[in-house]
Amino acid sequence: MSAAIRCQNLRKTYDASPPVDAVNCLDLEIARGECFGLLGPNGAGKTTTIEILEGLLDATSGDVEILGERWGNGDDRALRQRIGVSLQETKLTEKLSVIETIQLFRSFYDRGLDPQVVLDMVELDEKRDAWVGKLSGGQKQRLAIAIALVGDPELLFLDEPTTGLDPQSRRQLWDVLRSLRADGRTVLLTTHYMDEAERLCDRVAIVDYGKVIALGTPAELIARIGGDHLIEFRIENATLTEDELTALPAVMKARREQDVYGLAVSAVHLALPALLTLVQSRGGALVQLTTRHASLEDVFVTLTGRHLRDDE
Repeated sequence: MSAAIRCQNLRKTYDASPPVDAVNCLDLEIARGECFGLLGPNGAGKTTTIEILEGLLDATSGDVEILGERWGNGDDRALRQRIGVSLQETKLTEKLSVIETIQLFRSFYDRGLDPQVVLDMVELDEKRDAWVGKLSGGQKQRLAIAIALVGDPELLFLDEPTTGLDPQSRRQLWDVLRSLRADGRTVLLTTHYMDEAERLCDRVAIVDYGKVIALGTPAELIARIGGDHLIEFRIENATLTEDELTALPAVMKARREQDVYGLAVSAVHLALPALLTLVQSRGGALVQLTTRHASLEDVFVTLTGRHLRDDE
């Protein structure tokens, strides 16, 4: 079976002085039935990439294949009937009701789902007759997903679906996305929330400056940093070298960002006592210490040397 999405050497260059490569020779292949995350900070090229894949934006160069078809090489309308799109920002008519909005978008498709079924899928039945303008931010996001689903798409594009939502609304939307994944739909999700990707995606690609810098399952990418846990600490009156830190028991990798040290370790109970002894032997004082499980954000920092939200 062909991939749901395949792109090779994808490039999008904007005229400027000098020219700006928003997408720079990006390669991706996404299997049918997969929930795939396109991750990275703002400005990394995620939205530009997804808009090219959706057929909303022309690439400067490269090859794009969606559900075995290419934009501009056949019946684009037929291809659009097979996909659903939730943009980063969706503007809807505020004085239509929720059910009227879903019915309107259902009319754009030759076939699709019953609007009431979609309403139930996104858990908005209690707001069925409410005006769109009266919905909360989380409810509007669920409505945006509903109108992307009403055509019963084989492939669903979701661009930053939970940006700006409060924690409760985010988790409600996660439940909707989990149900889509369980239903076997192919989902391409862009986000800069790493916890979201870890919970929802089968595989992820981390993008920075328009390029894929890491690709794999969340567990595979986290394993790349060399340890299951992270120890982060600050000290006063001493400086430790990378060689000293990597020589400690169970320490796989060490890094330093300004006055904060980070250790990727395989066993906290072995590394931590040795670290405290080292700090004491150097005449230093520990002023901050945290331990936690490694995450996709740690992968990004390890690969790029900067945090996901440095560009925001």
